[in-house]
Amino acid sequence: MPAAIALCVILAALAVFQLALALGAPIGHFAWGGQHRVLPPRLRIGSAVSIVIYAIIAALALDRVGIIDVVSDTVSTVGMWIVFGYFVLGIPMNAISRSRAERFTMTPVVIVLALLSLLIALG
Repeated sequence: MPAAIALCVILAALAVFQLALALGAPIGHFAWGGQHRVLPPRLRIGSAVSIVIYAIIAALALDRVGIIDVVSDTVSTVGMWIVFGYFVLGIPMNAISRSRAERFTMTPVVIVLALLSLLIALG
């Protein structure tokens, strides 16, 4: 359960970050390759979609550890393994970013998310 709570706290912080990006905050060097100070419309939409994805991941994690019950055990188990794979793929993607800010901020964050999602997937 602590891993799921920690995952949700980090995802909530990332959701606030993505909301700020979607609303035009000049912090784009931390996301989406870091090429834009203020994101263009298509990347702002991507940030908004990210918030929805974070909410789905949080629901899967909370369901997997039994805090909520919104999907079957099979769905939450398989879903968390998919989430783990998603975060593992995010590690090299963030690590190779042209943006130094993104590399040194988001890579450690996604490593932690991958480890937490692994713990949750393992049950």
